[in-house]
Order: sequence, then C-alpha cells, then structure tokens
Amino acid sequence: MSKLLSLPMYDVYHPDTEALLAALRQLLREEGLDGLIYSEPEDRLTHWQEPQLLLSQTCGYPLRALLPHVQVVGTFHYQARGCEGFNYSSQLIVREADAGNTLADFRGKRVVCNSDDSQSGYHGLRSLVAPRQKDGKFFSDIAFSGSHRQSLAEVQAGTSDIAAIDAVTLALVARHEPGRVEGLVSIGTTALVPGLPIITSAHTSAVELEKLRSALKRLVSEPEWREVREALLIKDFSVTRREDYQPISDAAQQAAASGLLTL
Repeated sequence: MSKLLSLPMYDVYHPDTEALLAALRQLLREEGLDGLIYSEPEDRLTHWQEPQLLLSQTCGYPLRALLPHVQVVGTFHYQARGCEGFNYSSQLIVREADAGNTLADFRGKRVVCNSDDSQSGYHGLRSLVAPRQKDGKFFSDIAFSGSHRQSLAEVQAGTSDIAAIDAVTLALVARHEPGRVEGLVSIGTTALVPGLPIITSAHTSAVELEKLRSALKRLVSEPEWREVREALLIKDFSVTRREDYQPISDAAQQAAASGLLTL
C-alpha cells in the first residue's frame, strides 16, 4: 500500500521543500520504507488524518485539539530568532513607526492572525494577552488573514496594527521575499512552546515509527544533507511525544475556562 509524505508547513520557497522531500524519500527507502507518494494537501486536517499518512508536519494546537489519534514522530530544531532547542515562538510584528512600543501599547488596536487554529499566529498571542484583557477583550478588532504572509501584508498596509508571526516562517520569508518584511519590526515574542510536530498515522507500526525517527536523525547528522537542512533552517531533531505538547493544551483550556474567547 502506498504511503503519503508531505511537508506543508514551512513551504516558503518550494525548491527547498522539494529538495528536503527528495532527501527524506531516499533516507526512508534506505530504512526500508518504500511506496511513498508526495502529497500537497488542499485540506490539511483531512490529510493529517489519512490512515496511509507516513510523514507530515502539523501545528501544535491542531495536534492537541483536533488530531487525537496521530502519532508524534519528533520535532526539528530550527536556527531562527525565537527558537531554542525544539521549542519555538512567534515574533510580535508591527510597523517601524511603532518600534518603541510594547504590547501594552496595542490595547484597543486591530490585530491580524493567520487562523484560529494556529498556535503561532493566534493561540500563542491569545495566551500572552489573556492576563491583560478587560471585559474579555484586549484588541478592538481581530482579522483572520489565511496565512502569515498575508498577515505581514496587512500590517505593512496599515489595515492591521500587529501580528504574531511564526519565527521560522518569518526568517524564511525575510530570506526569500524580503519585500514582505520591509518597514516591519519585532517588539517581542510569544512564550516558547514545542515546535511544529512531525506526525504519522495511528496505523504506522512501532517498527515503522523507529525507522522514521532513524531517517530524521540521519537527515540532521549526515554531511550529505547539510545544504538541504540549512536551506530550511533545520539544525537538529529530537524524538518527542504527544505529552511534550501538553503545555499548549493547558494554555488553551485555561483561556477557554476564563471565557477568553476573543483577543
């Protein structure tokens, strides 16, 4: 039976993603995992629940809230500002004119988020402003842009005032599309949480899971793959498990229990 392979989350510059996928296909074949089909999912949530999913990368919040049956393979370490070990954060992005401000100065302003199921763009910021809210709100209005790129564009254009942007996405966009970050600065970060988990289907056997982890460990350690991993800011890999993502779930539950349904 064919197995699905995808890397949809940090696909900022597709040739680099393709090179990483090619490296993974080779390493997985060498580990004895054949019959791989590369998938570019339109509906990511459905794709991540496919029984034939061998390897993909999701976000920490969907993992805890929406994907109860998938297995966690591990987590990459990234070389980007706002990342430590396998943890990451989001940069609080504003226009240069607001560079001297703090988050508190954006009370009553308009925030833009990529989506309400995003840890980096929504839930990390939600946890940060929760203690500062009055009457259940901090910002005057919230927009959902559909992507971190579009959130950057809205802050640039002045239609929104602040956005939380995934640290790795921001670094990759700055490298490949510098115009998208022109005139923008960071005034802080969200809290560190485990980075985007690499997942596999619940139907993946324990033997296959160990082969996946072996391939990923080789990817980050063998000299042959150095250019591939550096292009996507990957510097290491840790075996992680669902329990490592419990802080994300705890923060979301605390916000919900407090009635903090809006930013």
